[in-house]
Amino acid sequence: MSYKDLHNFIHVLEKDGDLRRIAAPVDRILEIAEIADRVVKREGPALLFENVKGFKFPVLINMFGSNGRILRAFEVNNLDDVADRLSEIIDPEIPTSFLGKIKSLSKLKKLADCIPKTVKTGKCKEVILDKPPLLDILPVLKTWPEDGGPFITLPLVFTKDPENGSTNVGMYRIQVYDDTSCGMHWHIHKDGARHFKKYKEIGKRIPVSVVIGSDPAVIYSATAPLPPDIEEMIFAGFLRGEAVKLVKCETNDLMVPANAEFVLEGYIDPNEDFRLEGPFGDHTGYYSLEDFYPVFHVTLITHRKDAIYPATIVGRPPMEDCYIGKATERFFLPAIKKIFPEIIDINLPFEGIFHDLVFISIKKSYPGHAKKVMHGIWGLGLMMFMKIIVILDEDVNVQDKNEVIWRISNNIDPKRDITFVEGPIDVLEHASDIPNYGSKMGIDATKKWASEGYKRKWPNDIVMSPDIKKLVDERWKEYGFN
Repeated sequence: MSYKDLHNFIHVLEKDGDLRRIAAPVDRILEIAEIADRVVKREGPALLFENVKGFKFPVLINMFGSNGRILRAFEVNNLDDVADRLSEIIDPEIPTSFLGKIKSLSKLKKLADCIPKTVKTGKCKEVILDKPPLLDILPVLKTWPEDGGPFITLPLVFTKDPENGSTNVGMYRIQVYDDTSCGMHWHIHKDGARHFKKYKEIGKRIPVSVVIGSDPAVIYSATAPLPPDIEEMIFAGFLRGEAVKLVKCETNDLMVPANAEFVLEGYIDPNEDFRLEGPFGDHTGYYSLEDFYPVFHVTLITHRKDAIYPATIVGRPPMEDCYIGKATERFFLPAIKKIFPEIIDINLPFEGIFHDLVFISIKKSYPGHAKKVMHGIWGLGLMMFMKIIVILDEDVNVQDKNEVIWRISNNIDPKRDITFVEGPIDVLEHASDIPNYGSKMGIDATKKWASEGYKRKWPNDIVMSPDIKKLVDERWKEYGFN
C-alpha cells in the first residue's frame, strides 16, 4: 500500500527507528546544513528539526539519505524489484498471439491504474494565503557560506506545455530573493525551460506552481529522467501502485498533489529581465557560479495546517542525492537494456555525481563493440552529459569500484583505448572552457581481441582451483579463523 503523504512516511521511519526528532533550537542559516552533512556522511537517520528559530514549521531533511530509507521510500526489499516491474511496462514488443494480446491488455490496465485522479480539494488547501507574508513563512535553508541566499532545494515545479497541454514536473533549485520573488534555476536542457521558451514565443506569462512536500514516490518522480511524453504524475502512480490524487490550483489550471505540504502558485514573465541567481554549493562539491535566470513571482501559498517543510542539502558526495541517483540507475537500467541488450550492468558511482562517470559491463560480440556502446550512450537522453564512460567485460562486477579500477589499470593502452568526443555537457560542469559545451572521454577497458589489432596473447586472470577453494572453506575454522 502506498504512503498516504509525507507524514505517513515520517511515521514509518520513526517506527523503524530511522528518524530523529531534534527539539533543540536551530538556525536555518548554515546550522541545519552542517548537522545534516555530518549525519548523511555516516548514513545516519532522517532528521526532523522541530524548533527552527523564527518559524513555526518543522524542517525534515535526509529523508532519502541511506540505502535502507530509499528501499522504504519505494516499499521494496531491492531497488531491482522496481526495475523488474518497470521492465514489464516498457516492453515494446508487438503481441503476435492471443496470449500476447491478453498480456498486452494487462499492461495497459496497469498503466491505466496509474493515471492521476482529480479530487475537489485536499489537505494542501487547509490554509490559503493570498497576501504577505508569503515566502517569509517558510524556513528556507541557506546551506553553504558562499550561497547567494536561501534556496528551496526539494521543489516540484509544475508547468504546462501551451501547445499540447502536457504537464511537466521538474526539480529545479529556487533562490528566494524576497517575500514574493525567487530565481528559477531551470537549465536550458530541461523541459521546464522548454515550456518557458514556448510561452516567450507566444508572448504570455507562464503559470507555475511549486509543490514542497508530498509522498516519496511523488517527490522522486520530479527527478526522474523521463521522456517528454511520459508525465511525472503517471510515473509516480506506477511507483506508488496507486494513482496520485490531484487538485486544481487556486489561481491557475495546474493540477498538483492533494497531499502536498505547501503549494506556491505564481508565474514567470518571459519578457521580464532575468535576475542574478547563485552562487550555490552544488552536488559537484563545488559552488556553481552566479548566472542570470527567470524570476518566479509567488502570488499565493496554500498549505496543510500541520505542514512540514522538507529540504535536502547537496555538496561533496556522499550526500542524500546520491541515494536518489542510485535509485534512478537501477530503475532505468531495463529501459537502457531495451536499447542496448548487450549491456549487463551499469554503475553510476557516487563520486561521479551521476553525470561525470559511468561504468558499464557488456557482452562483447564483435570488434569495436565497446566503442559502439559508448557512442550510443552519448546519444541517449540525459546520458549525453556523461563525461567519462568506461566499458568493461561481462564478467566484471561494475558495482565493485576496486575491481573496476584494477581492470582499467591493466586492460587499456591509453593511445589505443581512449576516445575523445565533443558535445553538450551539464550546465554545472565547471572544468570546460565554455558553458554547456566541452569534451567527453570513453575508455575501452575490455579484453582486446586479435580482430581488434591486438597482436599478442591476452593473459588469463589469476583464479584459484575450485577444489582447493572448497577444501579451504571446509577447513576454515580448523585453521583458527571464524
